Amino acid sequence: MSAAPRRMPLAALVLFILAALCLLPALLCFAGEGARLHPALADPMAGLAFLVSAVALAGSGAFPLALARLARRDGE
Repeated sequence: MSAAPRRMPLAALVLFILAALCLLPALLCFAGEGARLHPALADPMAGLAFLVSAVALAGSGAFPLALARLARRDGE
């Protein structure tokens, strides 16, 4: 029983990377440094939009990952 290396689907990987990239400005906005990026981000609550986007992207990335695991389990 040799286990083949499990690869993460490309769609999941891209969505998780985008979620991490959305999390960075969210943290900056919550720390009060959003004005350095853009004057509209001076309000600390502007980071909430980035945080919600990061959670949504991570949740969307979980779907291809779960589907790949289910397909792998059906193939065994």
